[in-house]
Amino acid sequence: MLILLPPSETKRDGGRDRTSAVFGSMSFGALESVREGLVDDVVAFAADPGAMMRGLKLGPRLAAEVDRNAALRTAPVMPALDRYTGVLYDALDAPSLDAEAREFARDSVAVHSALFGLVGAMDEIPAYRLSHDSRIPGARLKARWRAVIAEALQAFDGLVVDLRSEGYVDLGPAPARDDSVFLRVVAEDGTGRRRALNHFNKRAKGLFTRALLLDRPSLGGTADLLAWSAEHGFRLDADGRGERSSATKPAELELVA
Repeated sequence: MLILLPPSETKRDGGRDRTSAVFGSMSFGALESVREGLVDDVVAFAADPGAMMRGLKLGPRLAAEVDRNAALRTAPVMPALDRYTGVLYDALDAPSLDAEAREFARDSVAVHSALFGLVGAMDEIPAYRLSHDSRIPGARLKARWRAVIAEALQAFDGLVVDLRSEGYVDLGPAPARDDSVFLRVVAEDGTGRRRALNHFNKRAKGLFTRALLLDRPSLGGTADLLAWSAEHGFRLDADGRGERSSATKPAELELVA
């Protein structure tokens, strides 16, 4: 199983000093050349703070984010699941996971970073600032990432559970096959009408992922995921309003929060 998470704009400071400036030890090695090229371009872009702040849509209070990007090759690193903060990652609460859950995360969770592409949960990364809609000189992020990430996900042999936001899906879609699903978080009112959520969307995704990491189930496909969800108190509907299944998109499930 591969659980795909969106990143967060906010990241924890600090980490351990490193001896190498190369990101070649990260998961999904087929993405290494794009990662290295993009890191080079972001570091070079940071040499013009004003231009970077416009390209990343940063206000004056976030000027320090440019410094983070300038130091990408020398800054301390920590596991991705610990680096990201915010609503989803607060609910997931990676620092409190036991050793077995973190080992399971190493093998079954990837975060989709605009800078590094698919990042394994325990891959060590520096703090940075780059979003799916950021603009940097040279090429659009979609042009750099979409094909190579789609290929990497297609090559994964097993259930793919996509919890990413639509912006990151557009940077590299999950495969359209029976064991690949996109989860949309919705709320249901007393009349049965459903609506998408924002803040609670992220919290629900974090809690759902944490439950998977603590239980560490062996899920072979969508039917197993539906059964596991029901057993653990998550309402996951295969026939919700937003269901989709085609030759180019995975089926959509609705997680009712």
